Amino acid sequence: MDSVNEILDRKRFVEPPESIAIKDYVKTKYNAVIGVNCNHNTIVIISGSAALATTLRLEITELKKVAQTNKKLIFRISDS
Repeated sequence: MDSVNEILDRKRFVEPPESIAIKDYVKTKYNAVIGVNCNHNTIVIISGSAALATTLRLEITELKKVAQTNKKLIFRISDS
């Protein structure tokens, strides 16, 4: 029987294209790093800065266009 580590080592995780597009947009425009979690019908954007999260919320239409998605965008502020 395989251990969990062996199974996960063989698994290839692929980052969703929406996640890559949003991260690239924020990195290019604001020179900031964010976290992005994609679910079935939502995309959670995790920022370490309240100011950045608020600014991105104002650009929600542009973010959806860049990511080519109609999923609901949720913004979270986290220090880690």
